[in-house]
Amino acid sequence: MWDPTTYLRFGDERSRPFHDLLARIPAERPRAVIDLGCGPGQLTAVLVERWPTSRVRGLDSSPDMIERAEALDAPVDFAVADLRDWAPAGDEDVVVSNAALQWVPGHQELLRRWAAELPAGAWLAMQVPGNFAADSHRALREVANRPTWRSEVAPLLRADPVDDPADYAALLTAAGCAVDAWETTYVHLLPARPAAEHPVLAWMEGTALRPVRAALDAAGWSAFRAELGVRLAAAYPVRQGQVYFPFRRVFVVARTGDHAQENP
Repeated sequence: MWDPTTYLRFGDERSRPFHDLLARIPAERPRAVIDLGCGPGQLTAVLVERWPTSRVRGLDSSPDMIERAEALDAPVDFAVADLRDWAPAGDEDVVVSNAALQWVPGHQELLRRWAAELPAGAWLAMQVPGNFAADSHRALREVANRPTWRSEVAPLLRADPVDDPADYAALLTAAGCAVDAWETTYVHLLPARPAAEHPVLAWMEGTALRPVRAALDAAGWSAFRAELGVRLAAAYPVRQGQVYFPFRRVFVVARTGDHAQENP
């Protein structure tokens, strides 16, 4: 299960890539805008501010996330749904997926299908974390492969579930789109408080550690978390009262071509 409160602990840092993605979508008056994997909805509400005349929807597979989103009382149609099952209705001129597709094996085929089914001239924009080779994830895989947790946890971790920008660009160009693809490494300055957990561990609890937590009992989770915390503290030392946490992200903004008109 997703915990919206845990996820939002680093809300400013997690939201910055969304704003950077949105800045590269030049759509003026889209009929409908949809956020696939909208999470707790606070960023979906930004879509209403950007396109106030558009119908805005947000879909997420987590009922807890959607419950949190609906509490915002934003003019957005939120619903519990799996983005793998979503298909364009015909008026979606902007589709956004922010930090969601990394959880979906084979999402490249989804992108290919969406590009074919969206209206001509629609915008398909996505952002995924590209930090799976970072020290944080190496430490996670090392702990997961310890004999104590190997059978329960290691199979839950995918070494590199996303592509490089060039690969996404090639995929969507082959699908008939005009593509803008890039990557950015943010350096997040995470405050380290005395006697508090390591901030990178706290960050990972909101995302990468979620399936691990679900697989272990309380004692197992406590032990796993403690060992990972030691490794993260070594990889990301505290300096000047904060931890410098590089985080790579991959961005793609694609505009569908005339071929989309030919699809039923």
